[in-house]
Amino acid sequence: MLKEPSGLAGKLVSDLTTRIRQGELRPGDRLPTEAQTVRRFGVSRTVVREALSRMQAAGLVETRHGVGTFVTTARRDSGLRAQAAEIAGVVDLLAMLELRIAIESEAAALAAQRRTPAHLAGLRAALDEFAADLAAGRDTVAADFDFHRAVAQAAGNRYFEDLLASFGERAIPRARLKLPHLDEASRRQYLAIVHREHEDIFAAIARGDADGARAAMRNHIGNGRERLKIRHQLSDNRNPKRRSK
Repeated sequence: MLKEPSGLAGKLVSDLTTRIRQGELRPGDRLPTEAQTVRRFGVSRTVVREALSRMQAAGLVETRHGVGTFVTTARRDSGLRAQAAEIAGVVDLLAMLELRIAIESEAAALAAQRRTPAHLAGLRAALDEFAADLAAGRDTVAADFDFHRAVAQAAGNRYFEDLLASFGERAIPRARLKLPHLDEASRRQYLAIVHREHEDIFAAIARGDADGARAAMRNHIGNGRERLKIRHQLSDNRNPKRRSK
């Protein structure tokens, strides 16, 4: 069961879920396209993606690459499906990143061996979107997730993409945690480092270097995990009550 939604993405989840439960959208039906949903509900692309990520995590819909998003024909219970609503707190995020290191490092290695020109174009588009959002001071979470999803797609094995999609954008730690102690300059510096790490992954995939791509992805997610641990420690140091627990 989905938890009570909140915000624009939550309202969209509620609307689509109601249509599914009332039979307006039946198992196997294709959902409206992202562009159609944006126009109908007057929300951003980011909101639509977050809503679909939540619904996919709950097993209500499934995305078929290059085809669209469909109402699931049967609820699937798989030990590998992660519930986005359960990814809560630093401990869970650290554990999730540990899993992502193992999974996405191999996905990157396979992507270096299997990528097509279309895959490389998708990766470059996500990188350019991230750079544009960073330059404009916008949220970079959607572009960040798009890049990782594009790597999973380039691996040529749908299970990589399915697992990542089950996390949704909450796979990106800053989508879940607010970091109030970071000023704007520090935030931009941090995101610039993330972008450079993405570029390193892309370069290895583009040149067909499986070992290099694996190492670059492991370094990127591993660095993110260490950065999260450091920030959590800083937060604890600034909050004596938390340290005493």
